[in-house]
Amino acid sequence: MKGTKTVAFYTLGCKLNFSETSTIARQFEKGGYQKTEFENAADVYVVNTCSVTDHADTKCRNIVRQALRNNPDAFVAVVGCYAQLKPKEIAEIPGVDIVLGANEKFNLLQYIEETKKEKAGIHACEIKEVKDFIPSWSAGDRTRTFLKVQDGCDYFCAFCTIPLARGFSRSENIEKTVQYAHEAAATGVKEIVLTGVNIGDFGSNQKQDTRSKKQETFADLIHELDKVEGVERFRISSIEPNLLTDEIIEFVAVSEKFVSHFHIPLQSGSDKILADMRRRYESKLYSERVSKIKELMPDACIGADVIVGFPGETEEDFLQTYKFLNELEVSYLHVFTYSERDNTTALRIKEIVPVEERKRRNKMLTILSEKKKRHFYQQQQGKEFTVLFEQENQNGMISGFTENYIRVKAEYDQALINQLVKIKLTDLDIDGVYVTSSVVERQLLQIF
Repeated sequence: MKGTKTVAFYTLGCKLNFSETSTIARQFEKGGYQKTEFENAADVYVVNTCSVTDHADTKCRNIVRQALRNNPDAFVAVVGCYAQLKPKEIAEIPGVDIVLGANEKFNLLQYIEETKKEKAGIHACEIKEVKDFIPSWSAGDRTRTFLKVQDGCDYFCAFCTIPLARGFSRSENIEKTVQYAHEAAATGVKEIVLTGVNIGDFGSNQKQDTRSKKQETFADLIHELDKVEGVERFRISSIEPNLLTDEIIEFVAVSEKFVSHFHIPLQSGSDKILADMRRRYESKLYSERVSKIKELMPDACIGADVIVGFPGETEEDFLQTYKFLNELEVSYLHVFTYSERDNTTALRIKEIVPVEERKRRNKMLTILSEKKKRHFYQQQQGKEFTVLFEQENQNGMISGFTENYIRVKAEYDQALINQLVKIKLTDLDIDGVYVTSSVVERQLLQIF
C-alpha cells in the first residue's frame, strides 16, 4: 500500500482485548498509518472479537457491514478469540478479507503489506501451537492503561472456550513485565490495570530461577510493580479465588499504589454446581477470601462474576447462590446467563435449564447487584477518597473512579482530565452516582 493510509479499530470483550488492540494500533502507526474513529471512512478496519460475547457471529456481521458502509472498498480484518474458534464461519461473512487467530493477529500489518486483497484469507494456527507470550498495553484510548501480564488458561472450566481461543497459560518474566509498566508510565498515565485471562497464574509456565530455585509468582510481580515510579495506582482486574492468596491481600492492604478493589469470579454459590463447572474451589474458600479482604480493608470494593442457568442448576441450587451472595460482603455482581458453547464439557450435562428460566434468574441477581452497589456506595458517604477523572465530556460532566471503584461526577473541566483529586463523598444523584457541587469542589478538591 502506498501513501498515507488510515486504520480504524472495533474491540469486543474484555480489558485484555483492549490492551491488544492498542498494541496492534501502535504497530500500524509505526508503519505509517493514521488511526481514525471506526465511524469514519478508513482504508483498513480491524475487528477484535470475543468468544465470551453472546451472539458473537451476529455482532461480527453487523460490525463488518458498518465498516463497509463507511468505505465499501476497505480492507476488513477480523482477529481475536472468536476468529480463532470460528475462522471459516467468519471468512464467509461478505466483506471480510482476512481472519487471524491467537498469535497471528499481531502480524496483521505484515499480512496486509505482503498480500493483495483478493489473495487474503484465513491464517489461524492450531491452538496447541500458540506458545509465545505477546506483551500488550493500551495507550491513548483511556485515562487508565490496561497492562497485559498473562495470557491463556490451563483450567478448562466446563462452560468456557477461552483455553481453546487463547491457549495454555503463559507470561513474561517479572523483569520484562516491569519494563512494560515503565513504558506505559512514560505516557503519563496515572493508573495501570493489570489484566490477563488468569492473572493469578502468572509465572506458572516459567522455569525456576536457577539461583534462587524459586518460581516467580503473581505476588512477586506486584511487589516489584509497586516500585515503579510515575504510576500512582495499580488495579488488579480479576483474579481467581484459589489464586488470591493471603500474601496478595495483605500486600495490597499496606501498598500505597495497589488499590482496594478486587474482582473475584464466583460463578455459583452451590458447591455441587461449582464441581460440575470444574471450578477449583468451594464456596467456603470464596467467603474466606472476602472476609480476609474486608478485615484488612473495610472500604474495599469487591466484585463477583456469577453464571445462572448452568446445566443441572436446580431452583434449590440457584436459591443457594442467591442466599450466599445476599449474605456476602460483595459490592456488585457481573451476572452472565449461561449459553451453550461448542467443544465445552458442559454440553454433556443433559439437565438443561430453559432459556426463560435462565433470564428470570439473571434478573433476580441483577436486582440484587443493584441493591448491593447502592448499599456499598451509601456506606462510603462522608468519607474522603481520591478520584482519577477520565477524558470524556458527558453532557457537561466529567467522571472518574475512586481507589475503591466508586464513580464520581463533576462539572466538566478540561484541567481535571487525568488528575487525581481528593474529595469527600457527600451527594448521591438520582442514578446513584456521587456528584460534586462547584462549592464542594472549591473547598475540598486538591489536584496533585
